[in-house]
Amino acid sequence: MQRIPVSEQLHGTELRLHGLMLRGLDGDAQAYRGFLQATSAHLRAYFRRRLQRWPDEVEDLVQECLLAIHNQRLTYDTGVPLTSWIHAIARYKLIDWLRRHARRDALHTPYDEDDDAQALFSSADGDAAEASRDLARLLATLPAQQRDAIVHTKLDGWSVRETAGAMRISEASVKVAVHRGLKALAANLRMTTT
Repeated sequence: MQRIPVSEQLHGTELRLHGLMLRGLDGDAQAYRGFLQATSAHLRAYFRRRLQRWPDEVEDLVQECLLAIHNQRLTYDTGVPLTSWIHAIARYKLIDWLRRHARRDALHTPYDEDDDAQALFSSADGDAAEASRDLARLLATLPAQQRDAIVHTKLDGWSVRETAGAMRISEASVKVAVHRGLKALAANLRMTTT
């Protein structure tokens, strides 16, 4: 049996998926179903390679990607390689998952409960409380939209998209609010330290 070079396999996959997608966009339900099934197989392989420590998460991410692909299918530019478009969606979903996972892990990090650790944490708790009060005072000087955008994106670790959805504004408005808010905070800090 002769092996097909990887570049030809990818080219064949691109052509097959692209054809199914175009027929699906033209209303061929069976072709679209075939496109989703073939795409899900590729997505599973992509996520399995990257999430070997979390195999239970693979199927959830595959479904999130398929939903995103379905919801954004009408925005697909047929002149762009379809596999690149799918890969970009998968990469963003993976990055979002990793961010959420890192936040959850940070909340559940175990520590030793010996006397030295308790002394360290009690001292750190006091410093953190003081820093938190200072930060709250600084943030209170900002307009509500700038303050909320900074809190969500910089402190809570939300993505710009999540923040825009929660605040019911555009992603561009979130970015502008964060930029202007940070600029104002920097100016406030310069005035208080001089």
